[in-house]
Amino acid sequence: MLCNVLASVVKVAGIKEKEFLRFVQQDEHFSECYDGMFILFRTGLRIGEFCGLTLKDIDLEKRTINVNHQLQYVGSRGKYIEKTKTEVEEMIDGCTGFLFLDKRGKPMMPYQWEKRFQHVVEKYNRIYRVQLPKITPHVCRHTFCTNAAKRGISVETLKYLMGHTDISVTSNVYTHLKLEDA
Repeated sequence: MLCNVLASVVKVAGIKEKEFLRFVQQDEHFSECYDGMFILFRTGLRIGEFCGLTLKDIDLEKRTINVNHQLQYVGSRGKYIEKTKTEVEEMIDGCTGFLFLDKRGKPMMPYQWEKRFQHVVEKYNRIYRVQLPKITPHVCRHTFCTNAAKRGISVETLKYLMGHTDISVTSNVYTHLKLEDA
């Protein structure tokens, strides 16, 4: 049942992806979220991987993103493990240079992005008659995988890009293709 719900959400989100991103980009309040939401839709990153991105993870010449860590909140230990000596920039498990910071200059956490998506959808739905479904950072991941499959990227390549250990997860859960896609 969860797969069917996700499939319908991804179908609507995939159709509405450009409209949703255009709304975010043009909105006075939410336009600051545009770059992050665009990256989430176009990379398939998990939200913790996205929040953990640092400057050293990006290679503009090769057009690659190195994903070997994620930023998570650990309740018992907190989200910040240690600070730099200058306390100008947060250091979390030895990582600095985070790409997405909140208004306080702290690295944005996954729950902050989830809230931003929620608020954008709520505002959109107050303005427009055709309603958007719940769109989350994880829906961006499904949308990315489905769009990549529609462009002909092999399931084996998608498995690697998505970081799945089992190809059936990639083909059965993340790619939402229908007969008309063939």
